[in-house]
Amino acid sequence: MNESTAGMAVGATTGIVIFLVILAVVGLVIGALARLALPGRDDMSIWKTMGYGVGGAFLGGIVGRLLGVSSAILDYAIAVAVAAGLIWFFTRRKKNP
Repeated sequence: MNESTAGMAVGATTGIVIFLVILAVVGLVIGALARLALPGRDDMSIWKTMGYGVGGAFLGGIVGRLLGVSSAILDYAIAVAVAAGLIWFFTRRKKNP
């Protein structure tokens, strides 16, 4: 490996790490907003909140793209709504015995 190849590898790795950190922070914010949108107490770890937020952002992005949404604010609102739906579905809906 020469110096330019090594520099490109370090730059690519740094870019991926920064992307993952940004993804985690955005997921945490969207998950927290989704939890606030649902009434009642919710005993959920920060990791689950982040996971639901990332899932909501991913699925909300797909829904927004299919609906032809071009507003960033509306994209975030859809992501929060989808994350709230995921939280409700997996943690709060009544399960039949």
